[in-house]
Formats: sequence, C-alpha cells, structure tokens
Amino acid sequence: MSKCQDIRGRMTLFLDDELAGSERAGFERHLSQCESCRSRLESERRFLETIRHARPLHSASEELRARVESLLSTAESDPVDSTRLSPLQGPAPGRTHASTFTFGPRSLLGIAAILVLILLLGIWTITHERKRLLVGGPSEFALMAANTHLRHIRGQLPLEVTSVAPDEISAWFHDKLAFSVKLPNYQESSGQKKLYDLEGARLVGFKSDYAAYVAYQMQQRPISLVITSNQVAQPSGGEEISAKGLTFHYDSINGFKVITWSDRGLTYALISDFDERGQQSCVVCHHGSKDQDFIEPLRPRS
Repeated sequence: MSKCQDIRGRMTLFLDDELAGSERAGFERHLSQCESCRSRLESERRFLETIRHARPLHSASEELRARVESLLSTAESDPVDSTRLSPLQGPAPGRTHASTFTFGPRSLLGIAAILVLILLLGIWTITHERKRLLVGGPSEFALMAANTHLRHIRGQLPLEVTSVAPDEISAWFHDKLAFSVKLPNYQESSGQKKLYDLEGARLVGFKSDYAAYVAYQMQQRPISLVITSNQVAQPSGGEEISAKGLTFHYDSINGFKVITWSDRGLTYALISDFDERGQQSCVVCHHGSKDQDFIEPLRPRS
C-alpha cells in the first residue's frame, strides 16, 4: 500500500478528530507535502459538511398530522368491550372474560384509515424521491461553491485581495490560474445606479487545482461567484433552465440558492440567499436592461 493510499484510508478518522500523537503528526506532515491528498481531504470535508447540514427531504403536512391525530383520538375514545366475545371464537378454556377482548367497529375503522394514510404517504415519498433522482442532485462543483460561500460568511475564509475595482481583481488572478478571469464592470460602464458592491477575491481549491472566488454585497446580503475552467467542472444536476442559448442549473443547498452554468470555456457558480431562485444576484454580471433576457427565465413560473 502506498503512502497516499494509507493517508486516504485514515482521512475520515482525521476529520472525526480520532487521530492523536505521532499518528496525527505523520498525517499532517504528509498533507503539507502532498497537494493531491490535501485536495482529497478538502473534498471529504465538504462532503461531511453537506451531510451535517442536510435537512429532511420530506415532512408530513400539518393537514395530514391533524387527520392522523384526529383518527387516533377517535380510536382511543372508542371503549374496548372486554365482555364481548370475538365472533370467530369463544372464550378459551380456563380464561376469564377479562382476558378476552375485541375492538369495536369504530376502532377498526380508525386503524384501517391510519394504515391507508401511511400507505399513501409512503407512495408520495417514493414518487418525490424518484423525481429527485431523475432530475439529479447538486453537482460536486455546486456543493463546493455553496460550502465556500458558507465558510466566507462565517469568517472562516478571509479574502486574499480586497478591492472595489473589477479590473484590479481580474489583474490579481492573472498569473494565479490556468484560465483567464475578467470581471464585468457593468455599473461603471452603464452609468446606472449602483446596485451591488465588489468586496474582493481569493483562490479556493477544487479537484487538485485552483478556482477563483469573488465576494460581493447587495442590499447588505452576501453574493459569491466561483469560477473554474469547463475542463475541470461541467454544470449538472438540479433544475435546468434555458436562456439566450445557455443552460443554467438551479439548486437549493443548505438554504442557499445556487445557479451554475458554462460559457466561453469557463464554468460559473453564483450563490446567494435571495428570494425565488436567487436570480437577483445575476446583476453582478448582467446589470443592463438588455440583460433582462438572461435573468427573466430564472424566475419560477406560477
């Protein structure tokens, strides 16, 4: 077994804080020297964070809960007649009437209704889960982007460069990435009212490479933009929405609205907590009135 295989076999133990002493020191020493294992560890960490923050896919509606509680209440209020004999059998020899009982018709009806409701709920859950699997869950890139956004707003991911000028941020990325990043400056070029503020940027690890992370603020709410090459990540999963020849993938991850798409050799993820599908955040790249053709299709249809 190679050293990397050994290290990767102990990553879960490390993330669960179960390594100590020389074993932990050796693990951390290898990580400091191996970029591939560091990237794998970061992917494992993101996966665990996603699981820890996952919420139930489905829950019973208040109406269903009320109906079940009502049926249970009816069944409990229907007295059990311990003196009545089952129509199928008489009392067993040597037993008193106190040990022989049957449910009344209303009790049996209540129990049958509960079983039917449980069956219907099971069918509904299976149907929705099947639809979810057919559509596909969030892509690895979308999960990474949502986790990066969360870490930044928690103060766990400080910016490496701060600037309100898109040209300065684009220049900072110039010799740090295998692809070119050029941030738009629609607010300045259009002369329209300033709707958002650029805060800064940094590099983030993804698949043994670096991606670009850009932080914005709009209405005192954070917006994150993550960019990588489309050779590293392709948008997939979630709900597909077409607009102006592009295909957007929308997901809701840990309460955040995540929109991913590819264009001109790059793959993007836009993350926010705005209403609907978070399409308001698109103004960081599409601010002019002519760009509404991009934004409008992202609105949910009633």
